[in-house]
Amino acid sequence: MEDNTITGEVKKKGWSFKIIMFWVIAFLITAGSAYYQRITGPTYPKSGTTSFQGKDIKYKLDRSCDTSKNVTVKLENIDPTIKGFIEYKRYKTNDDKTLVEMKNDNGIMSAEFPTEKDRYYRIPAQKFEYHVLLVKDDQKTELPPQPVVLRYKGDVPLFILLIHILVIFSAMLVSTRAGFEFINKEANFKKFAFWTLGIMTLGGMVMGPIVQKYAFGELWTGIPFGIDLTDNKTLIAWIAWVVAAVACFRSKNPGRWVLGAALVTLIIFSIPHSVLSGNTPGK
Repeated sequence: MEDNTITGEVKKKGWSFKIIMFWVIAFLITAGSAYYQRITGPTYPKSGTTSFQGKDIKYKLDRSCDTSKNVTVKLENIDPTIKGFIEYKRYKTNDDKTLVEMKNDNGIMSAEFPTEKDRYYRIPAQKFEYHVLLVKDDQKTELPPQPVVLRYKGDVPLFILLIHILVIFSAMLVSTRAGFEFINKEANFKKFAFWTLGIMTLGGMVMGPIVQKYAFGELWTGIPFGIDLTDNKTLIAWIAWVVAAVACFRSKNPGRWVLGAALVTLIIFSIPHSVLSGNTPGK
């Protein structure tokens, strides 16, 4: 009798097994989407393995760096007889390439760039292309085969960045959960539409520009001012939820609009972050 009472109370509060499963699946989909976006994005380190002098050499090269820092390149387990160089230049410019010799300390090869003469290029949205050149006797290899493109960004206060990440992840989660209302017999489309719109407004349309201002010096670089993909995809998702929220009052079948907005958001937030950001080669 007591168990039935507890079950009844749980159901009254809306926490049936079905609802719990909706949230669990929504969380897994959101987390998977966020992870995919992260590892396929242009700021995720470029890693791989190359073979040189009969030995496999692993590398992991940064593609994003704060303006307050130099880029550090480090390779481990390198034969002391091998010489290494970082070869770099500003992205999409006719600048001459600069060579920075790497130090080999007990098999750990490392160096930093840009050099002193190029330090003033270390500004938000500035891009460099670089690779590592390994040389021994008359043999040499480049890793990776194609130069890595690295973009500088301004320092974003940690608490602002954490708030942005937490809120935008919550928006993705609630949006995905809203999509499951389409198959819920006791659906509350209005509640989920407005919760999603509110959280997305805070995370994407308020905190997003604040983070971008710190990182790249501009609040908004999407339509109508530019083609920044991050801003534009956030705008599209936000508009989709504005439409869904309006449909909850005016449409006879708001579920289709809510489901559509959820799918649009899921697709958009699966697109790698910052793909078209900061394409200006120099300022």
